[in-house]
Amino acid sequence: MDRVSDPFRTLVLLRHGKSAYPPDCADRDRPLAERGIREAGLAGDWLRAHVPPVDAVLCSPATRTRQTFDRTRLTAPVHYAERLYDATPGTVIDVINGVAAHFDTDIRTLLVIGHEPALSRVALGLSDGGNATAAQRISEKFPTSAIAVLRTAADWDELALQGAALVAFHVPR
Repeated sequence: MDRVSDPFRTLVLLRHGKSAYPPDCADRDRPLAERGIREAGLAGDWLRAHVPPVDAVLCSPATRTRQTFDRTRLTAPVHYAERLYDATPGTVIDVINGVAAHFDTDIRTLLVIGHEPALSRVALGLSDGGNATAAQRISEKFPTSAIAVLRTAADWDELALQGAALVAFHVPR
């Protein structure tokens, strides 16, 4: 993909890997389960093979999202955004709109690592309705480690509802 002449930006929404449920562990502190560790690695492999190189990452500060990012083995700079933990879809979009405040580079491909039910709602809300099959799958279930890929001509600070094309949905297993 020719990044210089490509007018589009790529937004990748990744749900954290499958988490464990240790006794007496707060939700925010739950680690990845063995399956989550494996699938986060597979998610990273899929991202490297199917999307442009990730320029920046916005990640929830929860343990399972941090571990998911680590296991993808992506090397992009990351900002742990407190607002992404337990976020509403509107908050997730607002965090995306403000991404430029956290990085001093042109971000063509942005990865957001977060939680359900916000990520599926963001994917469907931003989608202009183009990929009905992917949208149907997302509306049925956005499982752990699932990846939604959207493309937009909008700058990040202008991205709004129905402002992107849903181009792919993948569940690494």
